[in-house]
Amino acid sequence: MANQTSLTATTEPGTAEPRRVLRVLAGQPTSDGAGVKLTRVIGTQALPDLDPFLMLDEFRSDDPAAYLAGFPDHPHRGFETVTYMLAGRMRHHDNKGNKGLLGPGSVQWMTAARGIVHSEMPEQQDGLMWGFQLWINLPARDKMGEPRYRDIPAADLPIAKTAEGVAIKVVAGAFGGLRGPVAPKATAPLFLDVELPAGAGFEAVLAADDNAVTYVCEGSATVGPASEARTLARGQLGLLGPGASFRARAGGKPARLLLLAGRPLKEPVAKYGPFVMNTTAELHQAVADFQAGRF
Repeated sequence: MANQTSLTATTEPGTAEPRRVLRVLAGQPTSDGAGVKLTRVIGTQALPDLDPFLMLDEFRSDDPAAYLAGFPDHPHRGFETVTYMLAGRMRHHDNKGNKGLLGPGSVQWMTAARGIVHSEMPEQQDGLMWGFQLWINLPARDKMGEPRYRDIPAADLPIAKTAEGVAIKVVAGAFGGLRGPVAPKATAPLFLDVELPAGAGFEAVLAADDNAVTYVCEGSATVGPASEARTLARGQLGLLGPGASFRARAGGKPARLLLLAGRPLKEPVAKYGPFVMNTTAELHQAVADFQAGRF
């Protein structure tokens, strides 16, 4: 069973006015890998990135034709990938000898750094496949470091529960005295999966200078201070303004949302497909290194 703690109120309420929603964005249908259908939430024309977050994809389908082809061998350099599974099973294999099976509630945290080639293939023939993949940038000093890989089973993700019955799973960062299993220092990401019963509220402290978004996975929730609260429906992302806290409340039905926040690197970003560096010259080198088998 995952580590759990009970909280007597909405946790760590801040005295500052909660962050308001600057923009509401809908994800864009796209495909990746060998034609896997998914929804891109960050990494679109409307929101190309949000330092330090480069991309956020949701894959969700009970149609095997939408996901069975999976993501065969492909390279990465210069950033980290976080894959969070809610339903289904995905098998990982990479050219560094790492292997892992992601099941419901588990996380794969991979630091591509100077280069890795991996595959992510479904291990089921039918049923719901549902999860998210988040790309987090690395600072220039770490982009050519050693690749790292970690599988985190669902039981290792701590869960906080409030008196209202809100369940907060801590994938990264800290909440309610609990810490997620991975804590990159440069970007200090916060990644919470929040399940709210109908009518229940949730509040969290955020670092004032962090960039932050929330994405509604199920139901709907009002977000922001009471005077400016906006309702986000399933599949909508709220880009949050500055501030030191986050507040949300479910409507008449249960809701589920992701809260993501991270410390901006404030460095130049050069992107080309699966490579994210700081300059065009570094991108050219990444392509050359991959083609020469130096990953």
